[in-house]
Amino acid sequence: MKKKILLALLAVLVILQFFQTEKNDSPIVAENTVEAIVETPLDVQELLVLACNDCHSNKTNHMWYESIQPLGWWIADHIHEGKEELNFSEFASYSTKKQIHKLDEVIEMIEDGEMPLESYTYVHGEAKLNPQQKDKLIDWAKNGMKQLSK
Repeated sequence: MKKKILLALLAVLVILQFFQTEKNDSPIVAENTVEAIVETPLDVQELLVLACNDCHSNKTNHMWYESIQPLGWWIADHIHEGKEELNFSEFASYSTKKQIHKLDEVIEMIEDGEMPLESYTYVHGEAKLNPQQKDKLIDWAKNGMKQLSK
């Protein structure tokens, strides 16, 4: 009986592999990005790529394990939710008020240690921000808010 259950479970897992998620790999139009709207130094751009863009842009650096279901579905859902909340690739499409609000949320999430997600930094250790990197992103977001408020 246990053997039949294990075989059935294995069969279900194999079948799930045929249902892959769509990859987050859309074209990025430079005029729509946050860098087109807010002055973003190169070191900040690098931090955004390192710790933010996989879930908050139109380009994700997909890893091999994302092809294993149901893990891939869970990751795809995180990416979808992240882009829904804030998409740096589509930042110009937001109203100025929303842009300011999103930068304020960036500050809040970093200060509260909510971003990047612990589940993300567990696998992507390089994305775990040290205090100086956090300060750099926070300062960038504050300066961006000032730029946008003029």
